[in-house]
Amino acid sequence: MRVVKNAYMVVNLNIQDKKQKNLLTLKVVTEKEKFPELVEKKDGKLTLISEEKIYYLYLDKQAESYNFHKIYNFFVNFSQDNERNLNIDVKSFVTPSLKEEIILQAIIEGTLFGGYSSATYKTDKKKLKFIDYYLITANNQAKNIWMNSLAKLTSVNFARNLQDMPPNELHAKEFAEAIKKLFRTSNYKELLGKTIVETKKPTVAKKARELQKKNPFGQIEVEILDKEKIEEKKMNLLLAVNAGSHHEPRVVILRYKGNPKSKEVLGLVGKGITFDSGGYDLKPSQHLQCMKFDMSGAAAVCASFFGLIQKSPKINVVAVACLTENAIGGHATLTESVVKSMNGKTVEINNTDAEGRLVLADGITYAIHEEKATKIITVATLTGAVVAALGENLTGVLTNDRKFYRELRQAFAKSQERYWELPIIPENTKALKENTSIADISNISSSRYMGASNGAAFLQEFVEKLPFIHCDIAGTAWKTKTKRGTGVMVKTLIELMLIEKDNSGKK
Repeated sequence: MRVVKNAYMVVNLNIQDKKQKNLLTLKVVTEKEKFPELVEKKDGKLTLISEEKIYYLYLDKQAESYNFHKIYNFFVNFSQDNERNLNIDVKSFVTPSLKEEIILQAIIEGTLFGGYSSATYKTDKKKLKFIDYYLITANNQAKNIWMNSLAKLTSVNFARNLQDMPPNELHAKEFAEAIKKLFRTSNYKELLGKTIVETKKPTVAKKARELQKKNPFGQIEVEILDKEKIEEKKMNLLLAVNAGSHHEPRVVILRYKGNPKSKEVLGLVGKGITFDSGGYDLKPSQHLQCMKFDMSGAAAVCASFFGLIQKSPKINVVAVACLTENAIGGHATLTESVVKSMNGKTVEINNTDAEGRLVLADGITYAIHEEKATKIITVATLTGAVVAALGENLTGVLTNDRKFYRELRQAFAKSQERYWELPIIPENTKALKENTSIADISNISSSRYMGASNGAAFLQEFVEKLPFIHCDIAGTAWKTKTKRGTGVMVKTLIELMLIEKDNSGKK
């Protein structure tokens, strides 16, 4: 089975200091500049002046909203609809507060995201058309920005393809096979998309080959635990969630040992529920929509490893992705069941729809006990509470360690992904422990308040006092309007690995 179907880049980006003759040029104008009277003075509006061969983009550069995200989102949308080859006047976007390097990152990443055709099963497929954008800039960092963005967005788009797969095709086994295939292939055409390599544009093909030369895949180990091995490791919480499914669970482990002399290991643990019915605490029908995206955390931690192709940093990283359906069946786990976790703690499962924290708990223990992780970061579509609090634009971040959190903040600043910190307080843990009289901890509290914090507090009980960050992506993993995955957190995790690399030299 092909897990990724017809998902190839359709926009080629070229960086040069002179315009291509006979092509239209996209140029930004603002209120205080001179431009033709025909240009519509509405923020975000495009006006084509054919005689000048210029697409005028009117933007209010003085507005507070004029930032990376404004430009990024414009190019995401523009690249999905535009069918013209273009010059892009990068300098015209620049303001004193928004430097050219940030502009370049926004244009490149927005175009690579929007100009990428994700997985589809439509039978009336249109033939993909190759579009060329020429970024006109003399910035000496342009090539590095392009290379960094290509590595990150290739990772993001791989995650998006996994996210968009229908749940009747992407089960735990197929997910694991897709990751195994990604990190064991030596075919850069397959890794970076056919059009990047097969296009006749030498600049694009050259960049793909440059990435391939830096391929660190020999340093990345892939291990997949099947159900028998999961049982041997006594990952009973994962098995409890899987009990009602016809499809067996898997655990994917990725190891990157860039600094064998160091004992520091960054552990990334991802929730991989390929479809979440809620179990016996069944979700209402409207909440079953988009539950194929409940594996987005696992997709993010695995796809972020592909970003190592760019830098080969001197850092040790392990990713643990716990994969299963949460289904209903004759053998499904019953509400109020008590299960012993991998680390020995007993858990009363008072809500089978709070299953993500169960599989993550065993994943955390595996990362610590088996892989010797010294820091833990979890990524999961964990709670509806975080969506109620932060909506679809902000990832919720919760932590027990301020230094580790500062590193993640730096990573967010570089990736330009948005987040907001939420608290974990002792009362969260207390509420979980008081909600059971027969086990060490309950997987939910009796209160409907602070749901995101309670979820993180549950996970904190399994990190064994190590530095810990939880990223709740329940609001940011997909777009409700399009029902498409976003690949959120992939860029930030890649940036975090590079920050960890920089800090490792100071220890």
